[in-house]
Amino acid sequence: MKEFIFPVAAFGLAISAFGQPAASTGAAEPPVLGITWARGFEPAPPPVVGGVGAARTRSPLMLFHGGKIMPTVNAEAIFWGPSWTNSAFVGDKITGLDSWYTGFSLSNYAKTSDEYTGTNGTVGASLNYLSHAIDTSKATGGNSTLAILTEVCKEITVPDATGNGYYPVYTDVKRGTAGFCAWHSAGTCHNVPVQFAFFFNLDGDPGCDPQDKTTGHSQGLAALANVSGHELSEARTDPATPGAWYDSSGAENGDKCAWTFNVPSVTFLNATAWKIQGEWSNNAYNTGTGYPNSSGQRGCLDGH
Repeated sequence: MKEFIFPVAAFGLAISAFGQPAASTGAAEPPVLGITWARGFEPAPPPVVGGVGAARTRSPLMLFHGGKIMPTVNAEAIFWGPSWTNSAFVGDKITGLDSWYTGFSLSNYAKTSDEYTGTNGTVGASLNYLSHAIDTSKATGGNSTLAILTEVCKEITVPDATGNGYYPVYTDVKRGTAGFCAWHSAGTCHNVPVQFAFFFNLDGDPGCDPQDKTTGHSQGLAALANVSGHELSEARTDPATPGAWYDSSGAENGDKCAWTFNVPSVTFLNATAWKIQGEWSNNAYNTGTGYPNSSGQRGCLDGH
């Protein structure tokens, strides 16, 4: 969801207005983008200018807003928190997510976003995964984008100079009463633009569980893999201010297909299988070739 301002008490996010100074630091918080809301927590979209009649005729298509996209991705995951040294907690999550990012590159799932262009070219399906870093210091939750960006800058001392670096931060912090599972954002590390994302520990979390019954992954890994697809797809198509692709209500391509699944699993290029949501395609909607999202709009693709 594009820079959507919502009541902090209702959803557990301590940023009162995205992009504004954080009260605790005085530094500017990067904007929260592409929130993956937990099941049943998504707030109502902002009102449509023109009243009820305008709302009925609002186009479901994503619109171009003049910004850059990510023509390629150079990714490195960060696992943050003391629990990442506990083998019982780690389970299959680190090896699984390493495999997820490796297999994502050039997969049909990655190609579901390749129709979108920006001022710097076209979204491409290539992802170069640079492995991962582990930081065993105490992690923070997702209430502050600045705190997560600070962690990225700490661990990624030489970010991708092209500005196509994507750094997802997987914490051992439980979601609690927060209404979201993950989000992505953009900032600067060592004078280089970076894309980054935040993920809660989703072990045993029904609100962020895709209910994977077929792949053999643990519940915690399956949950992280699904929301990873949501956030990475949005970072590629709508990485930063002023924004590239989102619809008239602010929904990005992951938002528009959240918690909808077309098949039991999608196979990546390295033959790994994942239960994963589709991503919105304007082309699929216009040609009637997509599967329906939660609003019945047939614009979702999963590349299965």
